[in-house]
Amino acid sequence: MSILDNTILFVKENLQNAEAGHDWFHVERVYKNALLIANAEDCNLEIVKLGALLHDIADSKFHNGDETIGPKLAREFLESQKASEEVISHVVNIIENISFKGGNFEKKFTSNELDIVQDADRLDALGAIGIARTFNYGGFKNRPLYLPNIAPNLHMTKEEYKNSEAPTLNHFYEKLLLLKDKMNTETGKKIALERHKFMENFLSQFYAEWEGGK
Repeated sequence: MSILDNTILFVKENLQNAEAGHDWFHVERVYKNALLIANAEDCNLEIVKLGALLHDIADSKFHNGDETIGPKLAREFLESQKASEEVISHVVNIIENISFKGGNFEKKFTSNELDIVQDADRLDALGAIGIARTFNYGGFKNRPLYLPNIAPNLHMTKEEYKNSEAPTLNHFYEKLLLLKDKMNTETGKKIALERHKFMENFLSQFYAEWEGGK
C-alpha cells in the first residue's frame, strides 16, 4: 500500500475512540477541504495530504495540554514509512503551527502547505458543522450552553485559552467568529464568509429563543 493509504489506516486506528468533534470524520472533512483549497494554490500536494491527515493525531486538549505528543507520533509514523526528512519536517511543522491557541499565537513556520491545511481545519470549525462540533465538545466537557452573566474573554493568553471552562456559547466569540478574518487563502476566505454568516444567523435565533421569542 502507499504511504497515503497507510496514513489513513494509522489515523483511523488512533482516533477510533476520539471525541466526535476530533475524530476520523473531522480529519476526513479537513482532508477534503484541503484538497479543494489546494486546487487553486501552488503547493506540494503530498505534504498537504499528509499534513491534513495527521494534523490532529493527538490533539493536546485530550492529552493534558501536551503539545509534543502529536508531532512525535507523526514523526515516528512517517519515519516508519521511510518518508524523507524534508517531508517529515514539513508535516511536523504544520502540526506544531496549525492551532488557533487563543488567536494570539505567532506561527514559527510558514509555507503554502501550512496555509492550506490551516484553512481547511478552520473551515471545519465554521458553519453547521462548526456549530455541531462546538456543542458536542461543550457537552463532552459538561459545560453550560450559555450563562448571560459570563462575558466572552477576547484577550486571553494562550494558557488562558487552553484552560478556559467558559460556557459553550462564549466560544463563538472567543474563536469561531474570528476565523473568517484569519484565513490564508482566497478559497478559504470565500467559504469562511458563507459559513460565518450561517453562524451569525444561528446566534440571532439562539438569543431569540433564549428570551422566549419565536
